[in-house]
Amino acid sequence: MTDSPLRWGILGTGGIASVFTEDVLRLPGHEVVAVGSRSHGTAAAFAERYAVPRAHGSYAGLAADDGVDVVYVATPHPLHYEPARQCIEAGRAVLVEKPFTTGAADAEKLAALARERGVFAMEAMWTRFNPLVRRLRDLVAGGAIGDVTAVYADFSITRTYDPEHRLWSPELGGGALLDLGCYPLSFTWPLLGPPASVQATASPAPTGVDANTGVLLGYESGAVALLHCGLLGDSPHTATVIGTGGRVDVASPFYRPASMTVVRTGGDPEVLTADIEGHGYTYQAQEVARCLRAGLTESPLMPLDETVAILRTIDEITDQFTQSTSTQP
Repeated sequence: MTDSPLRWGILGTGGIASVFTEDVLRLPGHEVVAVGSRSHGTAAAFAERYAVPRAHGSYAGLAADDGVDVVYVATPHPLHYEPARQCIEAGRAVLVEKPFTTGAADAEKLAALARERGVFAMEAMWTRFNPLVRRLRDLVAGGAIGDVTAVYADFSITRTYDPEHRLWSPELGGGALLDLGCYPLSFTWPLLGPPASVQATASPAPTGVDANTGVLLGYESGAVALLHCGLLGDSPHTATVIGTGGRVDVASPFYRPASMTVVRTGGDPEVLTADIEGHGYTYQAQEVARCLRAGLTESPLMPLDETVAILRTIDEITDQFTQSTSTQP
């Protein structure tokens, strides 16, 4: 790509599509030129709200739009795979909302297809691109707190039980793990890498999805990660990275932090801050533009192999949860 504006298509018209569009419209060198929905009416309404030039009444219509450089897939979790596949096959770069797919098998298929076609694909795990989260990675890699021995992270919210709502519906990819648990997992991954062991416990909702989940990851280095996600109560939404030479406390919400405190052993705490642009989604859009203009088909900050590996761990946690609930009287 040249320095011409990056032309975005928005696939889906729900809340996350609106939030992302509002952030993209803040950025110079980015345009939202098309939107696609299963209904032309909802696509047209979205297009009118954000002054988007073209509205498509199908996902396939958006995928076939040659005036689009990259498509942001903003549908519910179970509807990520097929629209993303259509876009990649049409030669359209994709930024797929997290989780990339509902399981590792579909993620592997999309990754293989993108590589085969030479098309850019990335999971929209926006936390990875937050300036303080990137700074944290650099600090840890540079030995600022010694060797990492533990990571704590939590993301639990209070949501009234409603079997029709996507968070509680198995058909819509509900449960705390897919929606919220992917954040602490993805936060931990660049710091400790893939775990050597995974232990999980969860409480089921009446619909069968996980409502309250705890995860213990073990690593060959001896480090551990204690992670929690849930739908039954509000947690602090903080994260702490502990090392042999200190720790980093990431302020709430850790998935969109504006501050963190570095506490080196024997030293004074150092508070690092950042002014977060918009809703916090601008950074992943800028990374997509950077990669496309550099001719990259993957982002080094969120490579496809990591996306697939994290989903394999989610699959393992889900399997443990399923097995435990199936043996309950």
